[in-house]
Amino acid sequence: MSTKPTSAPEASSTSESDGGNETPPLRVNRTKVGIRARPAPEGGMALTHPQLYFNREISTLQFHIRVLEQALDDAHPILNRVMFLLIFSSNLDEFFEIRVAGLKQALLIDENAHSRDGQTYQQTLNEISDIAHEHVARQYQILNDVLIPALEQENVRFLRRSRWTKAQKEWVSDYFYREIQPVISPIGLDPSHPFPRLVNKSLNFIVELEGSDAFGRSGGLAIIPAPRSLPRLIRFPEDISGNGSVDYAFLSSMIHAHADALFPGMTIKGCYQFRLTRNADLSVNPEEVSDLASALKGELLARRYGDGVRLEIANNCPAHLADFLLNQFGLTAQDLYLVDGPVNLSRMMAVINDTHRSDLLYGPFVPGLPKPLRHRRGSYFDAVAQDDILLHHPYQSFAPVEHWLKEAASDPNVLAIKQTLYRTGPHSEIVSALADAARNGKEVTVVIELRARFDEADNIELASRLQEAGANVIYGMMDFKIHAKLMHMVRREQGELRHYAHLGTGNYHATTAKLYTDYSLLTADHKICRDVHLIFQQIAGMGQPRQTHYLLHAPFTLHSTLIELIDREIEHVKRGCKGYILFKCNSLTEPRLIQALYRASQAGIECDLIIRSTCCLRPGVEGVSDNIRVRSIVGRFLEHTRVYYFRNANRPQLWCGSADAMERNMFHRVESCFPVLNQKLARQIKKDMDTYLLDNCQSWQLCADGHYERSTPSGDEEAISAQETLLYAYALKR
Repeated sequence: MSTKPTSAPEASSTSESDGGNETPPLRVNRTKVGIRARPAPEGGMALTHPQLYFNREISTLQFHIRVLEQALDDAHPILNRVMFLLIFSSNLDEFFEIRVAGLKQALLIDENAHSRDGQTYQQTLNEISDIAHEHVARQYQILNDVLIPALEQENVRFLRRSRWTKAQKEWVSDYFYREIQPVISPIGLDPSHPFPRLVNKSLNFIVELEGSDAFGRSGGLAIIPAPRSLPRLIRFPEDISGNGSVDYAFLSSMIHAHADALFPGMTIKGCYQFRLTRNADLSVNPEEVSDLASALKGELLARRYGDGVRLEIANNCPAHLADFLLNQFGLTAQDLYLVDGPVNLSRMMAVINDTHRSDLLYGPFVPGLPKPLRHRRGSYFDAVAQDDILLHHPYQSFAPVEHWLKEAASDPNVLAIKQTLYRTGPHSEIVSALADAARNGKEVTVVIELRARFDEADNIELASRLQEAGANVIYGMMDFKIHAKLMHMVRREQGELRHYAHLGTGNYHATTAKLYTDYSLLTADHKICRDVHLIFQQIAGMGQPRQTHYLLHAPFTLHSTLIELIDREIEHVKRGCKGYILFKCNSLTEPRLIQALYRASQAGIECDLIIRSTCCLRPGVEGVSDNIRVRSIVGRFLEHTRVYYFRNANRPQLWCGSADAMERNMFHRVESCFPVLNQKLARQIKKDMDTYLLDNCQSWQLCADGHYERSTPSGDEEAISAQETLLYAYALKR
């Protein structure tokens, strides 16, 4: 797997406005992602000292930049590299919609407020602006100077207006008058036509006009909102592309080319694309809500028109027009991003499948099955009753979870099914099976988290489907999101009731199960099933917390038990045992867990932390965290497993769960964390974790000064990609 720096080819700008400034050739650096590197603090300070914590927002932004770096890694197929660049855009959109918007709101409440690292919110916003501006410019440079030229070599072309052939110009003209002009509505700005209220992240154009219109109004400014129903990327017919190439034009280029048709008799002095990002966080006051679903429907509409937080404009837009737009949205120059290309890059994602070039993507693979399911002769219930079954997605198929539920829906001996749903997708087989079970007369209880961010509308619709089928649908609690991944089934067998359960680290979503790494445990262990049953009772009913005996349960026992397990490891070391702790999760921000890990390091315990994205713990500080190593794996699949491992005086304990090591997961969500009691399965998970620790291709090491350094094979060292290794290892078990 190549990780050597390369020089990128130069290419002309691909701005949809066909303008832009000259930029120097891209300098590709694949070894470091530095965010204002900070000197390591002195040892011996209190574990609550601000210098021992990284800023949460800046750490999150670093992860997005590591995703962007994948666009430069020629170990990935070219269309996958494009995908990483577009994912960076999507991630950055959400970062501004939620994190930046939250900081701006917090500043309005208290301008002196600061985060745990001692930085004020305004300082954080300033740093975010500096970093985001630098890497957004870099993103477009990668697109223009690296990816588009590489795609062109594969006969996939994004054509500027200046490159359209005569036949293509004629086709564009026909397309514009046939498909675009009938649905587009330009808005002239004057006292009777104030500035329109534009939808969050919508593509728009500001147009400067000269002349008079039919009513004698003199030229000025107009806004063209691009209809959201139109694709942002249009493919030319094959018969006018030539040479077997796949050619695309941007919708904005088509609108630019025919803008004069929208303002007949007037002169267009300039037409410039722009996009506004708004605050998209939902806010529901529990004291004012009697029906959560109805309240959320209203909030979903409001999300489209929240306060502005970022303005993207084509980089050839004159300063006076940019200032006009900033003033309209109440933004400052810090919030302005001049871009050298389409302002809505994430809408380019259509090219991934539209090209029909599977040779430019990762090849398909067939996920495997564990041995008990490969040779299954009876029902899924028979297989699970014999022993626990572990699935590691996407290397192993998610289909058994769906098939087991479908089997249960039609099994006359199954009496009841309970399940949590956080994200499932609008066309979920899981939801269909639950609806079938309800129609077949089974007692079906489904806990749907309506507030799963950006999936709220889908979840409201799924809830309605299930209610119509006769299922009992519970929305959870106002103050606690239901984030646990649990399924519980009760079956009558030989005159007695037997309990079965599925517990996972990821959502019941078949599509993401092909892209995210997660663990699923299928079990009939009465100890685990009893605890799952108690958690469902706790969610659905009322009363004091139910005492689980094996499962850890946020917001009640998860946080305190993890700290107890860390402290127990410290006690073992004091008695002469060798200690070891391994965490793998998406984010680590909770301060008391961080302090417990610092104490473990001070006690001489080696700690390996595989933290995909946000990490506020500072490793490598002498006398504080010099025994802690933090790495992030970013590759073909999105790392999503949550694993907590303790050596425990050579009696290892390993836990998997739905929760990250964050305040929200520990105290403001309903989460589950389950022990893997089958030691063979626990050893398999630990072996998987060891593979991640060997990765020297897709692994990034967090340094004490805050920058991430990419691991590379040294000398004759074998190149190891954990994801590719696991893909191959599980393929051998098919």
